[in-house]
Amino acid sequence: MHTAELLTTARKAADLSQQELAERAGTSRPTLSAYERGRKSPTLDTVTRLLAGAGFTLTLEPQLLFHELTANGRSISVPTSLPRLPLEKAFATVVLPIELNWSEPERRFDLRSRADRARVYEIVLREGTGDHIAEYVDGTLLIDLWEELVLPRNVRAAWAPLIDSVRPVAAT
Repeated sequence: MHTAELLTTARKAADLSQQELAERAGTSRPTLSAYERGRKSPTLDTVTRLLAGAGFTLTLEPQLLFHELTANGRSISVPTSLPRLPLEKAFATVVLPIELNWSEPERRFDLRSRADRARVYEIVLREGTGDHIAEYVDGTLLIDLWEELVLPRNVRAAWAPLIDSVRPVAAT
């Protein structure tokens, strides 16, 4: 997303006019208009101030990267860090795409249900790509379910180093 689009999106999401945002952020409406149209490039400090005026913060988040491991002729996608989902996505009702859940197309899974969430995670970790993992798996909830998941040995082995690196160590 370009800076102009980011500023326009934030302003509209806050339901502010250009004049209202400009006043909140201590700039002029013509200047804000020039930023939103891409005719002027604001500094990072200015972008931060404009976003704050609209009620947003500019954050730095690690990019979710995946590496592919091959075991028994099958590719297994494993992220370099655990994905995090917004609460509304982590506990949504979902229908998995046909390429993941071909045996039960159109089945609805309620991710508020521990059993449904475990089933989705098993399917996605076993069959999914990086995009599927980023869409359906929350790392914290995965850690909570990890010992209960029924996974092929190669999938569990591929994911275990990541899970073990972030899982709390049990007291002895």
